[in-house]
Amino acid sequence: MSCSFGEKFKITIFGQSHSEAIGVVIDGVPAGITLDNERIADFMARRAPGKTAYSTKRNESDTPEIISGIVDGVTCGTPICAIIKNSDQHSKDYSKLRLLPRPSHSDFPAFLKHNGFNDIRGGGNFSGRMTAPMCFAGAVAMQILEENGIKIGAHIEKIAGVCDSRFNPVYPELSLLDGKDFPLIDDGAKGKMLQAIEAARLDCDSVGGVIECAVTGLPVGAGEPMFDGVENVMARAMFAIPAIKGIEFGNGFDCADLKGSENNDEFVVTDGKITTKTNNHGGILGGLTSGMPVIFRVAVKPTPSISKPQMTVNLETKTAEELVIGGRHDPCIVPRAVPCVEAATAIAILNLI
Repeated sequence: MSCSFGEKFKITIFGQSHSEAIGVVIDGVPAGITLDNERIADFMARRAPGKTAYSTKRNESDTPEIISGIVDGVTCGTPICAIIKNSDQHSKDYSKLRLLPRPSHSDFPAFLKHNGFNDIRGGGNFSGRMTAPMCFAGAVAMQILEENGIKIGAHIEKIAGVCDSRFNPVYPELSLLDGKDFPLIDDGAKGKMLQAIEAARLDCDSVGGVIECAVTGLPVGAGEPMFDGVENVMARAMFAIPAIKGIEFGNGFDCADLKGSENNDEFVVTDGKITTKTNNHGGILGGLTSGMPVIFRVAVKPTPSISKPQMTVNLETKTAEELVIGGRHDPCIVPRAVPCVEAATAIAILNLI
């Protein structure tokens, strides 16, 4: 089973949602890099559960404990290992689910793949909980990237049909998102989004949405043709986030309705630098970075754990049964997924350059 990603900046994630701890080993970080632990903690807190009315009530601090690779805040050239203790598991909530697979979860295929030995508690290592150590690795990667002038920012582009403004694809203003726990370009959309989330919660249901991400400061020519193109590498990293169901770069699917003359980005010289007048290509041409901002969007599915009665099949008796999922779950995972998207982006970009 593969829980590793990357070659130049390689991460390996371990643990399960309800195991004693989860964690990550990071290979490829050179010695002598000073890491800002306060910034890492702030980034981790954006993903942590139990902080808002619209997230699960599972209360985890998500504080990483550094086991190796960092001395007095400075990398020493050996693999970095960090663990995050699980302290608020309610494993009994999952006892009845071993034979009753939850709709839209990994329960059924995982049961067959692992002959019934899969850890059903909290979804085991298929859980969104596993994005916590990925966010630690991403926070490390982002600090290295920023030292090289590369910045990453993401915002909630849509929740339950309520839309935020999109980035200016040529000049995305990432500073507009600084310090926001509910990151939007247009804060006027926040109220309607929160209303939609609360309505879903009260109806024992959930809602999904879209996250838009931008990367600025990239050099021209990062990536390789065919199987190691920028889109390939970034998409692979992105689908490590369990809730992600789709990705599009630049104009994405909208370009299918345009003519070439409408979709092409003409080259121009701006302040002595060759750029493109528009950025329909999302900063990627032929799998290589073009020097323009990389812009992409990901679709986030509604949280599959809902309290409404649903039908399933008992794996032992193969008879239909009604299932009501208990426990603590997010009515909308989109806000907490934003830092996960930024983290996956940073890990992928650092491997590309």
